[in-house]
Amino acid sequence: MAPQPTLLDRPRVPPPPPPMDWLTLGDAFEVACLVRCTPPPAAVRGPVEPYRPVAEFNREDAALRMRQLLNRLDVPVEHEVVSGGLRRRYELHRLHVPREHRAAYAELRESGWRRGRRELLTGPAPGASTARAAWRSRLAAAAWRSALLAGGRHVRRHILGIRLTDRELAAVLVRSAALLEVPALLRPGAGCFVVSVADGPDRLRIMDRAALAPAR
Repeated sequence: MAPQPTLLDRPRVPPPPPPMDWLTLGDAFEVACLVRCTPPPAAVRGPVEPYRPVAEFNREDAALRMRQLLNRLDVPVEHEVVSGGLRRRYELHRLHVPREHRAAYAELRESGWRRGRRELLTGPAPGASTARAAWRSRLAAAAWRSALLAGGRHVRRHILGIRLTDRELAAVLVRSAALLEVPALLRPGAGCFVVSVADGPDRLRIMDRAALAPAR
């Protein structure tokens, strides 16, 4: 007779990650938004084998912001600058996370996105604390800060617009603008989505709320 399976024969399910505190969530969510603003970077050939950067930006300030966030999350990161072009020169800023830290980076980014998106798209629970309401506003500001740094600018005389290919991030930006008391519009563009706010007081409020606090 075949032995009966016991509890010890069952595969162990890894325990869920510990819940994020608000500071960690804010940084991880902003990292996720920065990454979602740009297309996935292509694999590049390294000294041993091809490898893929975790993010690639065409603006230095976006790369520097992501470096700052990853350092606060205790994720080692390397910043590589690549130049190209003939008549029109350009720079690409590639960020690399060492292989042994990529799993932790991916978990922080995905968990930060899931929880941050949920906090923004769902209404506040009855009896929600003042701290939670304040952090929802900070998450909204972080989403717009990422878009202004890494998204495609679509500026016209009467609007400030952001071009995105990520539908979920576009929805998050519209909801985030509402939390910051600014009406935003979402419309399809040529192979993308455009989220825009009106020029004038609405634009100034978004820019002010998304600005980084002065460094101490």
